[in-house]
Amino acid sequence: MSYARFIPPLKPNQPVPLPSTQITLDAVDHSSTDKIPRELYGHFAEHLGRCIHEGIWVGEESKIPHTRGLRNDVVAALQRLSIPVLRWPGGCFADEYHWKDGIGPRNERRAMINNHWGGVVESNQFGTHEFMDLVEMLGCDAYIAGNVGSGTVREMQEWVEYLTADVDSTLVQLRRAHGRQEPWRVHYFGVGNENWICGGNMRPEFYADEYRRYQTYVRHHQPDRPIYRIACGASEDDFRWTEVVMERAADYMDGLSFHFYTIPTDDWDDKGEATGFAPHQWFAAFRRTARMDDLLTRHSAIMDRFDPEKRVGLIVDEWGTWHNVEAGTNPRFLYQQNTLRDALVAAQTLHIFHRHRERVRMANIAQTVNVLQAMILTDGPRMLCTPTYHVFEMMKVHQNATFLPLSIASPPENESTAGNLPLLDASASRDTEGHVNISLINFDPDTAHEIQLTLPAAETTDRTLAGRILTAESCDAHNTFDEPNRIVPREFTPDSISATGILTLPIPARSIVLISIS
Repeated sequence: MSYARFIPPLKPNQPVPLPSTQITLDAVDHSSTDKIPRELYGHFAEHLGRCIHEGIWVGEESKIPHTRGLRNDVVAALQRLSIPVLRWPGGCFADEYHWKDGIGPRNERRAMINNHWGGVVESNQFGTHEFMDLVEMLGCDAYIAGNVGSGTVREMQEWVEYLTADVDSTLVQLRRAHGRQEPWRVHYFGVGNENWICGGNMRPEFYADEYRRYQTYVRHHQPDRPIYRIACGASEDDFRWTEVVMERAADYMDGLSFHFYTIPTDDWDDKGEATGFAPHQWFAAFRRTARMDDLLTRHSAIMDRFDPEKRVGLIVDEWGTWHNVEAGTNPRFLYQQNTLRDALVAAQTLHIFHRHRERVRMANIAQTVNVLQAMILTDGPRMLCTPTYHVFEMMKVHQNATFLPLSIASPPENESTAGNLPLLDASASRDTEGHVNISLINFDPDTAHEIQLTLPAAETTDRTLAGRILTAESCDAHNTFDEPNRIVPREFTPDSISATGILTLPIPARSIVLISIS
C-alpha cells in the first residue's frame, strides 16, 4: 500500500521545503504544584485471554524463569516503565470475581467459568496474594475493582478487611495463616465496573444508590492512609450517567471512572485490522482518539456543576486501541498486534490527559500483556515489548513533572489531508531536577515537518540538548518475536538553540520525538 501524496516535480537542486509549525513554550513561571499526575500513566491487567495466565503468571512449576510464579522478563520490563498504579482483576471479570476463591493453597482453590472472556476455566491460581506480590515487585500502587454485579456488601467489606486491617480478627488471622503478616496498602478501590452493561445492566439511578450503600463498607482500616473510592462512571458520550451519579453520590466518592476505546472504523462488529490497514484508517484512528478531548471536557463540565472544587477525580481506567483480533486466535481473548499507529495513539492520548490534569487524576491503558493495546506480548518463553511500551518508557519523564503550557501555530493547509486533525502535537513539562522535556508527535505518514520551537530566555543559556525518536519505515510496522527490536527508540540529535531562543527541528514523518533540555 502507499501513503504517498502527490508532490510536484522540483527543479534541479531545488530544496524540498518542509511544512513548518511554530511552537512557543510559555515563559511564565508556573507553580510547581501544577503537576502532571504520575497516575495518568497507569495500567490495567484483567483475567482475560493470556494477560494474567501466560503473560504475567506462569506458576511456580514453570520452566520459564520466574519469581514465586511471576515471570521475570515481564516483571523486569514493567519495572522499567515506572508503573505508578495497576488495576485488577477487571474489567467485566471483576463483577464475577469472588475473592475468597483466589486465596489459600492453590490446589484447593475453586475454579470458575470466565463467562465474559471465552467461557474458559479460570483456575484462580493468581489471586489476592499473587497480585499484591506483583504490585510490591513493581513498586506501584494497587487499584482493586470490587464486585457489585454479582457480589454482596459483606463480601466487599471482608475483602477490604482481609487486605488492609491489622487487628486480631478472624479474617486478619486468615491472611496471616496464608503467609502475609502485615496489612497491604490499597490506594484505590473501585466499587463495581461497567455496571451499565456487564456489571449488572443497571440504570444510573439504581447504581448510584447501590454505590452509596457499597462504599459505606469500604472501611478505612488505616486512618492515615484512607482508600480512594472510585464509582463506576460512563462510557463515551453517556452524559446522563455522569449527571445522575454525580447528583446522587458525588459526596460519597473520590473518583468517577470513564471508559473510551479507539476503534478506527467506529464499527464494533468490524473494528479494522491492527496491521495491513487501509491508508484512510491511519488518520481515522487519530481523529477517533481526538474525541477523547471533547468527551473529557463535556463530562468534566457536568462534574463541575456538582463538584466545583474538583475534589472528585475523573478516572479513565480503560482506554486504548481496539482492533479485530489476530487471525487464528480465540476471538474473546482480544489478542491484537501493536504497531507504530498504536504508539502514536498512545502518545496522543497521554497529551490529552496532560491537558485535562485538573480533573483527570488517573488513567489505565488496556491492557498490560497480550490483550488489546498491550505493553508486552509473550509466546511461551519468548517476550517482546511493543511500540506502545516504548512510548510509555520515553514519556515517563512527564510523570509528576510540572506542566508547561505550549502554544502551537500550524498553517491550516497542514490539516487538510488529515480531515482537520492537526498534524503536529506537543506537550511539555519540567521535572524535579529542572530539566524541560518536550514530547512531539508528527501524525503525517509521509512528510517530515519543521518545528520552530521558541523557548523563554531562562531555557536558552548554557543548556544541553538531547533527543530520542520512535519511528519506523511503514505505518503498520511492528515488533515480532523474530524481530523484537524492529521498533525501538533511537537517539535523535537536535540542533543548537539560536541566539534568539529558537530551536529548529525537522520532525520525521510518523514519529514521536522527545527533546530534553538540561
